[in-house]
Amino acid sequence: MKVHRTSLISGNVRIAEGVEIGAFCLIEGDVEIGEGTRIGNRVTIKGRVRIGRNCRIYDGAVIGEEPQHLRYEGEESEVIIGNNVIIREYVTVHRGTKIDKMKTVIEDGCMLMAYAHVAHDCVVRKGVIMANCATLGGHVEVGEYAFIGGLSAVHQFARVGAYAMVGGLTGVSLDIPPFCVASGQHAKLYGINIKGLQRRGFSKERISAIKKAYRILFRSGLLREEAIRRLRKEFEGNEDVELLIRFIETTRRGVASDAGG
Repeated sequence: MKVHRTSLISGNVRIAEGVEIGAFCLIEGDVEIGEGTRIGNRVTIKGRVRIGRNCRIYDGAVIGEEPQHLRYEGEESEVIIGNNVIIREYVTVHRGTKIDKMKTVIEDGCMLMAYAHVAHDCVVRKGVIMANCATLGGHVEVGEYAFIGGLSAVHQFARVGAYAMVGGLTGVSLDIPPFCVASGQHAKLYGINIKGLQRRGFSKERISAIKKAYRILFRSGLLREEAIRRLRKEFEGNEDVELLIRFIETTRRGVASDAGG
């Protein structure tokens, strides 16, 4: 364990073996830092925070600060960060609130590029990449291996599905389904994230089924309920299509529409 002499550590802070903490950091509260994690200079970690193994936290990041919510009353909420997470310069991650989950979660293998923001009560699933200045409002959920482009913003309570790609400068106010590409000031769908699926090892057959399901859902002219009935009949037992269906059936804010619709 290496802690620079200028850093201040107070409270119930547990630091595992192999952790490195740079200069002028402030770590206070109920904090746990996992083995092999490296923390840069001028990093602030406060409140109830759990950080996993082999994470890399760069200069100026702030983790566990109070949420930007008028109804927050000092409750002992928390931030949970998994293993092998990369948090770049000046990223901010705020703790949860009692009006929702009481925690903000970033799962294993995520990368948050410089100046990204994860607000209170968000859940960011494994392998997600958020590019520079990408912003998640409160209560947002991002599915595994999704990509959020630079300078994009996701509205409170909206969801971005697994393996989806949100382009840069995009405003997401409605849910983005799994596997889809979305872009625009008011996000529209532009088909399937084929390159992303190929990189994750999806076979041609899986991608072909997802593409066909997308066309039935968004380009067939069928009502949403009719399209879902057709999908369940044609793709019975297909886990990818079922994931897409369940996502749409559980939307609260509504689902973004196809750019051609």
